[in-house]
Amino acid sequence: MVRIRLRRQGLKRQPSYRVVVTDQRKARNGSYLENIGHYNPRTRPATEIIEEERALYWLSVGAQPSDAVRRLLEHTGTWGRFERLRAGESMEELVQEAEASRGELPSPKTNYPSPDDGESKIKAREAARLSETESTDGSD
Repeated sequence: MVRIRLRRQGLKRQPSYRVVVTDQRKARNGSYLENIGHYNPRTRPATEIIEEERALYWLSVGAQPSDAVRRLLEHTGTWGRFERLRAGESMEELVQEAEASRGELPSPKTNYPSPDDGESKIKAREAARLSETESTDGSD
């Protein structure tokens, strides 16, 4: 069975994911048929980019999304457009609607700073919080 699922990318404790179409028997980071988007939970707000046309195509030919990908599709509106495609609307109209509704990309700034060598995540967060409060106190 063909699945649409997440493929992990990134460094330790700094994950980002590709949304890929693959055979369900393949390993999580194994070979895949097509890359149809990406997801980065570390940005503010999370970056969720899905190629609507390809996602609708794969869903229409029977690919099953994983639970996480289904939540992404619902959040981006692709799942609702797929339901309308099954009801009889044309794919061209739905893809044009998706392109019109696509917003700006969020800031590439991440939620958590990456720790320096020899520094723990907790210390990095504390340092970021202190620098943030100092910058707001200095602007008054």
